[in-house]
Amino acid sequence: MSLGCGLGVPFVAAEPRVRAAVLGLGGALASAEAAARITVPVRFLLQWDDERVPRAQGLALFDALASAGKTLHANPGRHGELPAFEADSSLRFFQRHLG
Repeated sequence: MSLGCGLGVPFVAAEPRVRAAVLGLGGALASAEAAARITVPVRFLLQWDDERVPRAQGLALFDALASAGKTLHANPGRHGELPAFEADSSLRFFQRHLG
């Protein structure tokens, strides 16, 4: 997430061994083209009041993902205020998709 999203989107798009991804707290300015090549299940996290990544950019990146199995998890709060339950839920996402 965050900087990891900026690095993760091109990585997930290029690496065929990746079977699922949790991304978020990032925007579409530099990543939309790579996001369009991502088809694995994606859990995307967005902070509604993010002061670093404008909401429209985060939503644009989510829209750009080609995955049919993508989910958007939006929470109120600023960039660094991701609720702790999202980490637990992300682990369950990986358990579900990676066994």
